[in-house]
Amino acid sequence: MPSVNPLPDTIAAVATAPGRGGIGVVRVSGANLELLAEKLSGSLPVPRRATLANFRDAAGQVIDVGIQLYFPAPNSFTGEDVLELQGHGGPVVMHQLLGRCCELGARLAEPGEFTLRAFLNEKIDLAQAEAVADLIDASTTQAAQSAVRSLSGAFSAAVNALVDQLVELRMLVEATLDFPEEELDPLRDTDLLPRLDRLRLDLGDLLKRARQGALLRAGMTVVLAGLPNVGKSSLLNRLAGEDRAIVTEVAGTTRDAVKETIQIEGIPLHIIDTAGLRDTDDPVERIGIERSWREIARADIVLQIVDARAGLTPADRAVAGRLPAGVERIVIENKCDLARSDAARFDERGQIHLRLSAKTGEGMALLHDELLRVAGWLDCGEDLILARERHLRALNEAGRRLESAVDEAGRLELAAEELRLAQEALSAITGEFTADDLLGEIFGRFCIGK
Repeated sequence: MPSVNPLPDTIAAVATAPGRGGIGVVRVSGANLELLAEKLSGSLPVPRRATLANFRDAAGQVIDVGIQLYFPAPNSFTGEDVLELQGHGGPVVMHQLLGRCCELGARLAEPGEFTLRAFLNEKIDLAQAEAVADLIDASTTQAAQSAVRSLSGAFSAAVNALVDQLVELRMLVEATLDFPEEELDPLRDTDLLPRLDRLRLDLGDLLKRARQGALLRAGMTVVLAGLPNVGKSSLLNRLAGEDRAIVTEVAGTTRDAVKETIQIEGIPLHIIDTAGLRDTDDPVERIGIERSWREIARADIVLQIVDARAGLTPADRAVAGRLPAGVERIVIENKCDLARSDAARFDERGQIHLRLSAKTGEGMALLHDELLRVAGWLDCGEDLILARERHLRALNEAGRRLESAVDEAGRLELAAEELRLAQEALSAITGEFTADDLLGEIFGRFCIGK
């Protein structure tokens, strides 16, 4: 790990969201905050006790009247001396208060720099640092709860438990290699494979929870596509639970993509209603159709809407032929109420069809279940890990290395190297093995005040 407090300068930033609010907070972190506090408010407050203060400018005029809190190192979020100034939440007041802190020797913090310092000063590990941003960005209650668990160290504890198993196994393998003639109870061939199997099983369980958490964190993009007047906008409104798109019998009403985020079982689904796909001489509608195809190209799932009264027409099949290969497609036979048929799920030539009515809501439960199936959603309860893409890559890499170690079980030198690489992959999650450029990428995505 990096040495404690490698960045001795003092940083400051507004820690509350932009705009007006009842309260705004300016956070200051660094060494020797006593002089700054004395010039700003008259004195450094008693540690961890809210103190009323007048915040003054260089001429002694009062900028604001508020509360100041002091957290001396190392018992603070960053591990450094931290001063929090709570004032009235107007942007002008916050700008003046932040400017005064900078006049007194602080500099503006970089995005994520407070959390970066907490990581560098070993207050939190890298997975916990990322959980701070995930908690702020959480779009569902379940995502927020998972982020809190990661912030409290649940994800890190699971990773460290795997690393501990790897360390023990590596120790036994290395002892067998280094002292083959000594009576040190070296690792027997019959011990290696069972230990690896247990380790792979535990890793697989963590990976399953992480994949579900990644889905919970990012959600899926679902694009509604099809010919004009098949009910795409009606389906969007039904999914959203309100009238978000204009619905008329006039073909070409939807000229641009309409986006709405909904939740099913806590999973964010980004639903995009697109312009009806057809040949047209209308230049505005043509632009909308071009944008529709761009949205389709980025989709995780395409719901191809057709009229249940006609089924898949040649024009519908032409649209299906242009859909990107590899993107999951579900055919929605809408308007089953007009077709006088019941809602149903069925397979036609290897393609899943759902018959429903966006107008009446009949069959919508079938669609919800199908979206969860396509997403690969498994209810892992409260054990979900709000994982990022880099976490999944590291877990997958560790899994591949363990599989290679199984293959090389008869050649302990090669197995030992695979175990080392597996440990390195897992340790990168918590930051034990992390390149400086990766740190910049992670913390650069934070807001300024964190």
